[in-house]
Amino acid sequence: MAPETVATDALTPDMPSLPTPCLLLDETRMAANIARFNRRLARQGLLSRPHLKTCKSMAVAQRMLHSPTGPATVSTLAEAEYFAAHGVTDICYAVGLAPGKLDRVLALRRTGADLSVVLDAARTVTLLDMAAASLVGADDAPVPVLLEVDCDGHRGGLSPEDDELLATARAVQASPFFQLRGVLTHAGGAYARADTAHIARLAREEGEAVLRAARRLREADFDCPVISVGSTPTALLGEYPQGVTEVRAGVYPFMDLTMHALGVCALADLALSVLTTVIGHRRSDGALLVDAGWMALSLDRGLEERFPQWGFGLVCTADGTLLPGFRVSECHQEHGVIRALAPDGTPDPRACAQFSPGSRLRILPNHACATASRHDVCHVLRQGRITACWERMRGW
Repeated sequence: MAPETVATDALTPDMPSLPTPCLLLDETRMAANIARFNRRLARQGLLSRPHLKTCKSMAVAQRMLHSPTGPATVSTLAEAEYFAAHGVTDICYAVGLAPGKLDRVLALRRTGADLSVVLDAARTVTLLDMAAASLVGADDAPVPVLLEVDCDGHRGGLSPEDDELLATARAVQASPFFQLRGVLTHAGGAYARADTAHIARLAREEGEAVLRAARRLREADFDCPVISVGSTPTALLGEYPQGVTEVRAGVYPFMDLTMHALGVCALADLALSVLTTVIGHRRSDGALLVDAGWMALSLDRGLEERFPQWGFGLVCTADGTLLPGFRVSECHQEHGVIRALAPDGTPDPRACAQFSPGSRLRILPNHACATASRHDVCHVLRQGRITACWERMRGW
């Protein structure tokens, strides 16, 4: 797939003074991506419960959330604690709960947060009950539980037809510490597809899987008000069947090369990039050495089997102009290696020679979540100028 032209920003006078490597966020592109996502869900009458694992920033979250209090999704309890401290109270912790983390769940709920958790085995409920016996106080309400459903064999969860689904629901119902709230799934398998029609079908299959699970639970007299689905590809390329109540997705404000490869977005929609500085040329082959290695970019190679020429990220000039044929070909801890390919696919070391040490470049990430997780702050670009520096939280 030939790279497309990316709209550019005028080189802001303050960009040369930024320390590198650092994370840049184009606020205009982000706002357009969020608006597109919200319009898509509004047409289907669906509630957005955005996943905040990618942004890890209250400044970004407040632009994604339906209201200041949520609803929201997180992947770590550190995220839940951070966003709860900023007033987000309706939170789903969408990773299976280990007994050793129950104390933090209870502490968050005691602050007034309506924090729900995810389970996928009756045995886990038994272990959690054992932990809860010494932790739960008389004033603690039962913790809401969503049963995770496996819709595509991609990760964990229960098959809608598995007897363990009802066994787990019965274990939750019998527990004095937990209460069933609904079912949840994630079509992670959509990230392995580059056929937009197939991803659209996966959206329907994703919804049908949780609806089958919910129907079995309701037929067995269990309450199941929440039917939760979500991934950025299925949300933007497909439509969910009637009965789904909410959608969880997180990368859509930023997009990345994986989303572009899947047909979810254009290159011009990518809102995140990493600013880096050329620190030299490798004498053996003329490749550029930059100060953004895997500590700044991550080792995620995206859809490498289909787009190996993208390496660890595509490369732009400091003002955002895509450099055709340039990509990060190697990542060491603090060194990135950028090579250029001629139109015929052969190495073109002369193209790298135009950038002397001290030159600034921008790298478009394969996986926004992985790249952003490397940075404590993001520098916000608006109309070609750095206008803000937004904090990002980290940790588990």
